[in-house]
Amino acid sequence: MGPTYSHFYDEPLNLVRGEGVWLFDEQGNRYLDCYNNVVSVGHCNPNVVKALSTQAALLNTHTRYIHENVVRLAEKLSSKFPEKLDTCIFVCTGTEANDLALQMARVVTGNYGAIVTDAAYHGNSVAIGAMDPDRKVEVGTEWLETFEPPNTYRGPHGDGEDLAEFYANEAGKAIDRLSAKDIDLAAAMLDLSFDSNGILIPPEGYLEKVTDKVRAAGGIVIVDEVQAGYCRMGDYMWGFERYNVDPDIVTLGKPMGAGHPVAAVVTTREIASKFADIDSYFNTFGGNPVSAAVAEAVLDEIDAKKLLESATEVGAHLAAGLEKIKQRFRFVGNVQGSGLFWGIDLVKDPSTKEPMSRQELRHITTLLKNEGVLMGSTGRYGNCLKIRPPLVFSKENADQALAAIEKTFEKMES
Repeated sequence: MGPTYSHFYDEPLNLVRGEGVWLFDEQGNRYLDCYNNVVSVGHCNPNVVKALSTQAALLNTHTRYIHENVVRLAEKLSSKFPEKLDTCIFVCTGTEANDLALQMARVVTGNYGAIVTDAAYHGNSVAIGAMDPDRKVEVGTEWLETFEPPNTYRGPHGDGEDLAEFYANEAGKAIDRLSAKDIDLAAAMLDLSFDSNGILIPPEGYLEKVTDKVRAAGGIVIVDEVQAGYCRMGDYMWGFERYNVDPDIVTLGKPMGAGHPVAAVVTTREIASKFADIDSYFNTFGGNPVSAAVAEAVLDEIDAKKLLESATEVGAHLAAGLEKIKQRFRFVGNVQGSGLFWGIDLVKDPSTKEPMSRQELRHITTLLKNEGVLMGSTGRYGNCLKIRPPLVFSKENADQALAAIEKTFEKMES
């Protein structure tokens, strides 16, 4: 195995089994999974496993042949979107979905430029990987400009007035920088969870202003729902619904298959048809019968178990507990997020907001692991403790996680 592999904790964790919100290591120790949005409807969900194994025992091939599974999935998935977003193209990963979305935007608009927030992460292909400047992918990125994300806690505008206008103007400046290079805008790609930025909640009206600027410049709006989608933020199925965004293309990934590699681009018939008239796209495994059966089973589980309502209710319970923790520990600078997706911005000094180091946060996640709770890290400075459990997370699970955080923070304080 190559040296790019890495582990979350000071000592690697060898997991051998999963069930619902639980993971088990080779010694039989049980861990509460507060990190894994990939297995959206729970580890080894029996209905998803049954759909996978049943179809795998019958047939698996590609979409050069018609199969009812992929048609049924497209109908069921598109029914979860606004009426205009009625066309699906299936792929295997979020990276592929975002790469295809960028290709479509360029073909449909005839433009080439793109904008994303600073420290964004949208995948790891050559083009999409270049959208994360921190990775230093040298592929010629004159077509890309980044802009300051709407961090109302530690951003350059602080908690001043007109935050929506200020941060939207940052996107406008990125478009202007492209224009100064004689590069026209094809698209803005937006992750509405702002995960890699620290899991942010933007000021009201911000995203409407950004999308207006994008469309005025001739670009289209791509919303990356790999993180925010599938009920993750609570209240709504998709992040763009929360912020009244009207996307042209939506991309889906990890949670769509609850651990099975399946992803999608959802767009309008007009955009899909124009792209098909000019270019072509085929993905051998995208939309295969097994993947389609799995993805349909995930949607069925969300509906049958009312996981949107659960994410909303449990998320409110989690939010209340996290607020109490914020008030108690001075190194908790901010708590940000919604539903079942939260970030705790940890600081060395609350007055200067100096971020806690990545090494200190790794120590915290290791201590939490020792308490039987698995969490991760995120944010531009790697100082945000990330809480992002499977959607089957309960209030009792939330209480266990909160108790583990308190105990760990007490150790840090002593």
